[in-house]
Amino acid sequence: MNGKALWGIIFGLVVINCLTIAYFTNSDKKEVFGSPIEQATEETDEVVAQIGDVGITRQEWLAELEKNYGKTTLENMINIKVVEELAKKNKIEVSEDVINQELQMFKATYNAFGDHVIQDEETLKNQIKYSILLEELLTKDVVVPEGEMKQFYENNKHFYQISPAYHISQIVVETEEEAKQIMEELKDGSSFQALAAERSIDQITASHGGNLGFIPEDSEFFPEEYIKQASQLKENQFSTPIKTNEGFVIIYLHEKLEGAQYSYDQVKNQIRRQLALEQMKGNVSAKKLWEDIGVTWFYGESE
Repeated sequence: MNGKALWGIIFGLVVINCLTIAYFTNSDKKEVFGSPIEQATEETDEVVAQIGDVGITRQEWLAELEKNYGKTTLENMINIKVVEELAKKNKIEVSEDVINQELQMFKATYNAFGDHVIQDEETLKNQIKYSILLEELLTKDVVVPEGEMKQFYENNKHFYQISPAYHISQIVVETEEEAKQIMEELKDGSSFQALAAERSIDQITASHGGNLGFIPEDSEFFPEEYIKQASQLKENQFSTPIKTNEGFVIIYLHEKLEGAQYSYDQVKNQIRRQLALEQMKGNVSAKKLWEDIGVTWFYGESE
């Protein structure tokens, strides 16, 4: 397995875990009057849906959520706490520069049609930090020879080269007249994502709000005019209609990614983790660390 593929798998697992618990770890606490018991009674008796004369209470809803997702969600929350606490205990830290570097590498390989969804940048950076800390903890006792790491870098240097790229969404329509009409709607404040889902004839991208992900500047899979127009746009701007074989396209620029070539020293620790993880058996999971800190939970002892 090459390093880039392995890194993508690891990061994907972390993204899934972190997104699962994002609501529970970041929700604001409500301030209400009354004792905790009164508050709980009022909240759980609240009707969250009404179907004719029949209601569904918050208690019924939460019970169903716990039955279907409770164990997995709690396990993910434990995993994050385990990683945080063991990182402190082992004095493992991750610098902002390293997080930003891996963020750029992730964006460069981001495909809008994969399993990953780019959320706000701060959320992504938290996910990357968790991923690095998890890998460091799992591989802290693994020794990888310097020569092996340097050889890996030389053999895979292109993995650490980022071409300039543009994060683009598109709306594809059949006629120039319809494209101009959509432009007017966009100027009036309509959502590009909503219009793409409703009006674009490209069904694959329409189902993703028109999102194409990052397109490298030297891509051979998209018309040159896409890159030409994108290079002239500011972020969060849309283009004039572009004529293509499929019809007329309006593109929207989310972000421009600058190119970079990372040196061996910049990616040395990442390579070490990748090679060390290749030596490990089984899934990359924080659950392997539960015994190191001691975990008890609602569903039993640490497994």
